[in-house]
Amino acid sequence: MLHRLGGKNGIIRQTEFFVYSKSDRDALEQCMALGYEFPEITTWIRASKKDFELVKNIGIKETGVLVSCSDYHIFNKMGLDRKKALDKYLGVVKECIEAGLKPRCHFEDITRADFYGFVVPFAIELRKLSEESGVPVKIRACDTMGYGIPYPGAALPRSVSGIIYGLQHYAGFSSDMLEWHGHNDFYKGVANASAAWLYGAGAVNCSLLGIGERTGNVPLEAMVFEYASLKGTLNGMDTSVITEIADYIVNETHYDLPSMTPFVGRNFNITRAGIHADGLMKDEEIYNIFDTTALLNRPPLVSVSASSGLAGIACWINNYYRLSGEKRIDKKDPAVAKMKEWIDREYEGGRVTVISDDELVSLVNQYLPELKER
Repeated sequence: MLHRLGGKNGIIRQTEFFVYSKSDRDALEQCMALGYEFPEITTWIRASKKDFELVKNIGIKETGVLVSCSDYHIFNKMGLDRKKALDKYLGVVKECIEAGLKPRCHFEDITRADFYGFVVPFAIELRKLSEESGVPVKIRACDTMGYGIPYPGAALPRSVSGIIYGLQHYAGFSSDMLEWHGHNDFYKGVANASAAWLYGAGAVNCSLLGIGERTGNVPLEAMVFEYASLKGTLNGMDTSVITEIADYIVNETHYDLPSMTPFVGRNFNITRAGIHADGLMKDEEIYNIFDTTALLNRPPLVSVSASSGLAGIACWINNYYRLSGEKRIDKKDPAVAKMKEWIDREYEGGRVTVISDDELVSLVNQYLPELKER
């Protein structure tokens, strides 16, 4: 699905796998067996020789290496000092290079790190190592706690633009060697990822449906449409696959996908207000964010409630039954009025919930039997 979503130009460039359990390795091997150029399969390891042994013989070309860079991690978690941490990290990166792998260094907790006291000096050493060996080394700037700020003028280490600028201009890393990895703790996941792109990061990390630690990571589907917004083109991506991905995750893992989630939630393009439904029937563009049928295979729907009115009921019928042109039901149709009478009685009797699809189908079968036959 990711291969189809990314398209022939490989806009979804890479995927990342753990290798710690048998199920992890089985998944990795089955995906490698598909033989796709994009997304390229890579792995993730901690900065230890034991982890390095796990990926040496898998057959991948690139692996991520965790190199935590804030004092919280260096001193309090690992019990090291900065010099010992730097030496340890460089040792593992050298082993990756010697084994013929391209290292991708994950600068964990960069938005709480001493940027010019540790991050830049460490990055410079990595660049020297890359120049000496001739092997490209990537840096992933990880906003592990979601502290990043996308606004111009924010101070380091919180500033997203400052981090990307500093790694480019003070550590000498080009855009294609820089990634941004964000979390959504302060609702800035997408904004920070977009800022990183705009200020020179060549890639941003995403997760399907935004699933991740605590409040989640940057949703892949969000950045697909952000890319299109910024570039003015989908560049070969097939966005209809997003709906398939969401359905697959919900059905196979029983993930509780919040109904209001943009692009994938059950209610993301459902109109509730009757006056909105009336506008939706006259011109879909009035109340639908874009052509969701074409881009996501998700036609706009209306939720029928006490405030839906004749227009809302007619709109539900037309969209649920995929009626178009002369086959569409007008809000002035007598059958729609009869359905509304039943709905009004429900709410006059104290009902507070929306009318379910099953109930509406039953009403259509009663008052518009020809639709059932059709």
